[in-house]
This record gives sequence, C-alpha cells and structure tokens, in this order.
Amino acid sequence: MSNITGKLNAPTHSRSITARPASIIAWTIIWAFLLSIVFMIVYPVLFTLFGSFKTNFELLNSTKLFPETWHWKNYVEAWEMANFAKYTWNSLFISVASTVINIIVCSMAAYTLARRAFPGRKLILFVLAATMFVTIGAITYRPLYEMMREVEMHKSLWSVVLIFVGTHLSFDIFLLERFVRAIPKDLDEAATIDGCGFFGIYWRIILPLLTPGLGVVGLFTFRESWNQYVLPLIFTMTNPELRPLTVGVISLKYSANAAAEWHLMLAGSMLSMLPIIVVYFFTNKSFIAGMTSGSVKG
Repeated sequence: MSNITGKLNAPTHSRSITARPASIIAWTIIWAFLLSIVFMIVYPVLFTLFGSFKTNFELLNSTKLFPETWHWKNYVEAWEMANFAKYTWNSLFISVASTVINIIVCSMAAYTLARRAFPGRKLILFVLAATMFVTIGAITYRPLYEMMREVEMHKSLWSVVLIFVGTHLSFDIFLLERFVRAIPKDLDEAATIDGCGFFGIYWRIILPLLTPGLGVVGLFTFRESWNQYVLPLIFTMTNPELRPLTVGVISLKYSANAAAEWHLMLAGSMLSMLPIIVVYFFTNKSFIAGMTSGSVKG
C-alpha cells in the first residue's frame, strides 16, 4: 500500500520541484522590471535635489550624485532672484481656483447626466468619451488669446484658469459620472420623500458620497494646473508680475551675464515641487480610496 501511495505522490512532488525554478525566474523578472521603473522615476528627483546644492561648475563637470560641499545659499539666491513669494501666490491662485471651479462644474454635470434623461444625453456622453484624451495644442493658443483679449481678460490670471478648466472637463465629468451611477437611486427617492428637490439631493446626498471621486479629480486638477507652463507663459509675457512658479523658475537658467545658472534653476525647481509634495502627503489616503472605490459603502 505504501509503495502505491509513493508512486502516486511522486509525479506531484516532481512537478512542484520543476515549477519552483520557473516561479523564481518569473518573480525575479517582475521585481527587476518594477525596480527599474522606480529607478527611472526617483533618479531625476534625486539628481535635482542633490544638484541644487552644488555649484554650477561642479554640476556641469562632476559625475558624482552627492555634492562635495552643500551650498544652501543656492536656495536663498533662487528665492530672491525669481521673486518666489509673488510667483508662488500666482501658482496657488491658478491651482486652487481651477480645482474649485472644476470640482463644482464636473460634479454638477456628472450628477445631471447620471440622474436625468433628456434629449441629447447620449450624444453628450459620446462627445465626452471621444474627447477624453484630447488636450489643447499649440494651434489653439492664438485663437484663445484673441478671444480673451476681446473680453479684456488677457491680462488677468482668470484667463488661464478658465481656459484650463474648459479644456479639462471631459475626463473629469466622465469619471465622476461613473461614481454617481454607483450611488443607489433609493437614496434619491428617500430624499425626495423628505422634501429635497433636485439641487437638494445633489448638495445633501450626492456630494458627500462623491468625496472619493472628488478627491481624485481635485488632486489631478491641482497637479496639472500647478505644472502648466506654455499657457501661463503666453498670457504673462507682457506682465511678469503674473507669472506662476513654472514660468519663473525657467528665468533662473540665465543670470545677468547670460551664463547658464543650472544650479539655481534646480534649486528653484525643488522649491516649486514642495507644494505638490505637501498636497500629495495630506491627500494620499483620499486619492487611493477614490482610485479603488467601486461602490458606495452603506
């Protein structure tokens, strides 16, 4: 009997031994791939961080990652030369205003599309899906500038905010519409019985339950509006006081004697990255919850 049992177990044991090297190889390839992705993402940040403490000569001629001497004065010079206090305020205005307006408009549109049947609803959803990955290109900057000049907004940061929000609605509305669909309609009916109207349901029921999705949309909007460069550059060429950080940092590249000051530019880049890092730090949990949320918890 024991011989028969041994013969039956032998193939299974041999298969497990054969499968073990294959599993190790597979996991090795996966980890090597993941580590290479992490390296490609983290290395530029580390290069910028350590390069911001070097002299310009050392940055251009040394192959070492760490600086020989830590020059903290680079940050002081970058802050003073680039007028960072003013530029930071401009960037915060653009980012916060864009985020608030985008959240309000997209949540209202998503609620209406998910909860109301009206002529043209399917066409709107089709257009949103078709233009979800379409962004404004260089060919549209001239007509957009001319349009803002006609309404005398070309010398205001509101022009940048409105153009940014208007060209980034498709994906956010489409995303939030999926979130609203996941909210049970029984809650709408119960709120209607209690006396809530269409807007009351949106404000008291839908908006609080839409928090995970709003966190995702808000974080994406803040990041993209903070990192804008070409659009703010066009509208602030004649008015340097309106420049955001992304435009102001580039001005650090050249000093008064037209020499490339890369160390100051890297120091300015690190300063401009700090607000985004802080926002990610405090909204990390909400962002992950919104990305993984597939239903509403009761």
